[in-house]
Amino acid sequence: MKVSTQWLSEYVSIEGVTPEQLAEKITRSGIEIDEIEQRNQGVQGVVVGYVKHKEKHPDADKLNVCTVDAGTGEDLQIVCGAKNIDAGQKVPVAVVGAVLPGNFKIKNAKLRGVASQGMICSASELGMNDKLLPKDQQEGILVLPEGTEIGLPITQVLGLDDAVLEFDLTPNRSDCLSMIGAAYETAAILGREVKLPAIDLIETGGPASGKVSVTVENGELSPHYAIRYISGVQIGPSPQWMQNRLMAAGIRPTNNVVDITNYVMLECGQPLHAFDADKLGPEIGVRSAREGETLTTLDGQERKLDPSMLLITGGDRPAALAGVMGGAETEVTASTVNIALESARFAGSSVRKTSRKLGLRSEASLRFEKEVDPSAVIAALDRAALLLSRHAGGAVLHGIVESKSGAVTEQKLSLSLPKLNAYLGTDISMLEVKAIFARLNFKCADSAQGVLDVQVPTRRGDITRDVDLIEEVARIHGYDNIPSTVIEGPTTPGAYTKSQSVRRAVRRTLTHGGFHEAVTYSFTRPENTQRFTAFSAGSHAVPLAMPMSEDRSVLRTTLVPLLLEAAQYNRNRKNADLSLFEVGTVFHGSEQKATKQPTELTMLALLMAGSRTDETVGAAARKVDFFDLKGAVESVLGELGLQVEFRADSPDGFHPGRSASLYRVSAPDKRVGVLGQLHPQLQRDYDLDDTYAAEICLDDLYAAAAPEIEYRDLPRYPSAQRDIAVVVDLNVEASALIAAVRGSAGELLQDVRVFDVYTGDRVAADKKSVALALTYQHGERTLTDEEVAAAQHNVVTALEQTFAAELRK
Repeated sequence: MKVSTQWLSEYVSIEGVTPEQLAEKITRSGIEIDEIEQRNQGVQGVVVGYVKHKEKHPDADKLNVCTVDAGTGEDLQIVCGAKNIDAGQKVPVAVVGAVLPGNFKIKNAKLRGVASQGMICSASELGMNDKLLPKDQQEGILVLPEGTEIGLPITQVLGLDDAVLEFDLTPNRSDCLSMIGAAYETAAILGREVKLPAIDLIETGGPASGKVSVTVENGELSPHYAIRYISGVQIGPSPQWMQNRLMAAGIRPTNNVVDITNYVMLECGQPLHAFDADKLGPEIGVRSAREGETLTTLDGQERKLDPSMLLITGGDRPAALAGVMGGAETEVTASTVNIALESARFAGSSVRKTSRKLGLRSEASLRFEKEVDPSAVIAALDRAALLLSRHAGGAVLHGIVESKSGAVTEQKLSLSLPKLNAYLGTDISMLEVKAIFARLNFKCADSAQGVLDVQVPTRRGDITRDVDLIEEVARIHGYDNIPSTVIEGPTTPGAYTKSQSVRRAVRRTLTHGGFHEAVTYSFTRPENTQRFTAFSAGSHAVPLAMPMSEDRSVLRTTLVPLLLEAAQYNRNRKNADLSLFEVGTVFHGSEQKATKQPTELTMLALLMAGSRTDETVGAAARKVDFFDLKGAVESVLGELGLQVEFRADSPDGFHPGRSASLYRVSAPDKRVGVLGQLHPQLQRDYDLDDTYAAEICLDDLYAAAAPEIEYRDLPRYPSAQRDIAVVVDLNVEASALIAAVRGSAGELLQDVRVFDVYTGDRVAADKKSVALALTYQHGERTLTDEEVAAAQHNVVTALEQTFAAELRK
C-alpha cells in the first residue's frame, strides 16, 4: 500500500514529523515501511504558464515559437518541438534559472537562430512516471487543466512536494489497505486525532428503487450488496488534485467516474464499481456462474466461467466478476449518462478462488480476499456518490437499493491487566492501558477489578482474542519500552518420539553392520503390488490421477520390488555384492476405486546378494546365505530389545524351502515380518543370482520396542554350561525346542542356543539330532550342582513330554 503523506495529512496531523521519522515510528510499531519515495525528483523554479501564441519556427519545420505568460510580468519567447503544443494551453514552464531532475539547469538559449527564454516541459522531464498519466497525455508536453492559476509552482499543482511511504503489510493488517486505516494507525502512534471527511450528500429526483432492483441468490457469498443510482453524469477528466493522489498511489487516472471509484477505494478500503446503468439494465443479480458461461472483462479478455465463480448480472447476462473485475459490456464510456454505483461485501474465499483460477488480480480482489470492513460498505458508497455529484454533475437519486443478511456488530473482548503484564513482563497501569485504547479509537470500560471490556471496531477484523489486544498495547506502548525479562513457565525439552527413536536405531544398526540405505520412489508398476503380499493381502493399490509413466502409476504396497530394481541396476553395472535397506511408507487401499485415504504403514526392507567376503589367497569368496540375512534381522531386533521367533514358512515371492516368518515372542499370533531367499522364478525375472530379502512392519514394533540402552551390573559370579542332544522327528523346529527349554528351565537360565543338527546313519531316517547349549547363572551367588541338575532335569522332562524326544547318549 502506497501512502501519500500529503493525502494522509488531511485525516491526521503529521506536523513536526518528517517522512523519515514517521516511517521509523510506523516500522517500530509493527508495520514495516519498505521505501520512502520522494515524488519531487529535483524540480525547482518550474511554474504554470499560458501559451498565448504559437508560430512556426522560420528555419525548422518541427519547431514552434511560443509566446508564454509565466506570471513573471512579461511574456516569454520559448521554442518548443512538441507536437501537441497549441495556443490557449496551460503548461509547465521551466523559466531561466529553473532546475530539472538530474540537476539540469535552464538557461537562455538560441534554437536555429531564435532565442528561447525557458522550456515547456513534459511529464517525464519533470521526473514523473508518464505511464501513470491518462493515455492522451503520455506523449508530448504536459497539458494542465484550463482553470489552473498562472504562475503557481508546478510542484504545488502536481502534488510533487510529497513523500510516499510503501507499507509492507502482513495479511492480518488489511485495515491499512486504505488511507483512513493508515490515518488511524498514524494517529495511534503519534497520539493525535483522526479527522474523517464529512459526507453531506444531497439526494434529488425520484427513488432509486424505481430504477434498479437487487436480487442475491447466496447471502453467504455476498452478505451485503448495495446500489446507488446517479443520473445525468458528464464524463470528463477528474480534478487535478484527485489525479495527483491516484498517481501517487500508483494508479493511472482514466475519467472522473472511474477515478472517483478508485479514489474512494484507496481512501476507505472499500472497492466500488460503476456500471453504465442503461447497458446494465434495471434488474441486478448476484449469483454463481453457470457451466459454459463466458464474460469479456475490462482488460478485453474473454473469461471462461464455472459454478465456483460469483457473478454480477444485468437481467440474466453476466456483467462482472464479483470482487475481481467488471465486464466490458457495461463499462463506463464517454457516452455514459446514468450510473449504477455498486458497493458490496463478497466472501474472501470466493474472490480468492475466482482470482486464482483466472489468473486475474486487481486492487479490488486484493482487498476482498482479506475481507473488507462491514461498516464501510454504505459509508464508501455515499462518499463516492457525493464526489460524483460534485465532479461529474450527477444527481443522486433517493435511497439505496440493497440486499443484506445479518447485522454488523462490533466485537467485545475482555482483557485482564495482570495477564497483560504477565505476558509482556511490564508493569503498565490500567490508566495507561485505557489511554492506549483511546489512541486506537477502541472504546473500553471497567467490568471488574483489573479487567477491561474492550469494543473492537469492525475495521480491525484481525483482533479476535484478548492476546490480540495485548499485542496492540505492546505496539503502541513501544516494543523498545518493554524490558527484557527471564522466561517463566513450564518448559518441555525436545525429544524424539518413540517411532523416531526406533527408526534411528534401525538405521544406525544396519549402517554400522555394513548396509547402505536406499531411498526409492513411492510410485511403482501395478504388477509389483501383486508380489510380496504378506502384509497387503486383501488390499488394493492406489492409482495416481496423473502418473509420470506406467512404471510410476500406483502407490507402492511393499518395498521389496523397488530394492530388487536397485539390485538389478547395480548388477548391470558390475556391482553384484549388495547389502541394502530402506525404511519407508507403503500404502494399502481398502477400495478398488479410491474414495478415501489409504492405510499407511512404515516398513523396513533388507536385501543381500553376492559375496559376504572377498576372495583371498587360499580361500574362495563366501556367498551370502539365509543366515547372514537372519543375523542382520536379529541384530536390528536385538538393538530394539525385542525377542522374536522364526517359523519356517513360504510367504508370497520367497523360496518355498528357504524362507520364514517372524513373530514376537510376546505376541505369537501376529506376523511382523518375512525373510528368505527370493523365489527362483523371480530371481530369473530380475536376472539376479541368489538374493535374500526381508520385510518387517515397524508399526507393529513401535509399542514393544525399547531402543534406549539399558545398563546392568557385570556378573560377579561364574556361570554353568550344560549341553544336551535330543533325537526328535524331522519336522520339529529348533525354535520350538528353544521355546520349550525357556519355558521349563526357570529363572536361572540365561541363554540357550542350537549348536549342531545331525541326520545320518546313527539316527533313524525320520529323526534328527539337535544339540543345545544352555547357560545358567545367578546374579547374587554361585550356583550349586544340585540347582543346575534340577533345572536340567526339568528341561529334559519337558522335551520328552512335548516332542517325545530321546536323550542322545
